[in-house]
Amino acid sequence: MKDLPEWERPRERLLGQGAEALSDRELLALLLGSGLAGRDAVELAARLIARFGSLYELSRADPHTLLDEPGMGAAKAARVAAAFQLGRRALPDTSRPRIASSADLAAVAGPLLRGLRQERVVVVVCGQDGSVLRVLTLTEGGSDRSLVPVRDVLTRVLEAGGAAFGVAHNHPSGSAEPSDADRGTTARLRAAAETVGLRFLDHLVVTDTQWRRITDGP
Repeated sequence: MKDLPEWERPRERLLGQGAEALSDRELLALLLGSGLAGRDAVELAARLIARFGSLYELSRADPHTLLDEPGMGAAKAARVAAAFQLGRRALPDTSRPRIASSADLAAVAGPLLRGLRQERVVVVVCGQDGSVLRVLTLTEGGSDRSLVPVRDVLTRVLEAGGAAFGVAHNHPSGSAEPSDADRGTTARLRAAAETVGLRFLDHLVVTDTQWRRITDGP
């Protein structure tokens, strides 16, 4: 970006015209600070957005996946993740959905679970008041196999600054009937949450047409 005339550089344009004047890639480039040999920060930003398909999908990406892009180091990945998280936290509370019931959890997680051929696990991270802080796609696996790594769930919730969480996964077969493994996972999630001071909200099976709570059991 140093090769650009001063009036065309993102930082100078932001200060002179306001952040609204910058494109997505220019705003991201300011966070990155630099690119790599033969590619400036704006080009690196454009490649990141293109790789994930949109700025929104990039905002949901695990910071570790950003390290695969040439020119991205731990410091840049951390800055990007921190900026997106700050943006979420800066939203007024009224703009965030709240999880007060199983139906609320289904409404938030359902759009990420319907129409899939493979099973996916989604974790909804909430604050103390039940407001949604983050929705994470945790794992994807085979047909109707519950793949809920309890330790990873807790780690991701704590990393996101959550106080409560709910879990949902889909059954590609279309049956909302929980398996014994699903019930066992619910029991483990509840017990593990208690050990680290988190509030476990619910565990759901979601299909294309319905959802069902998974209660504790053998």
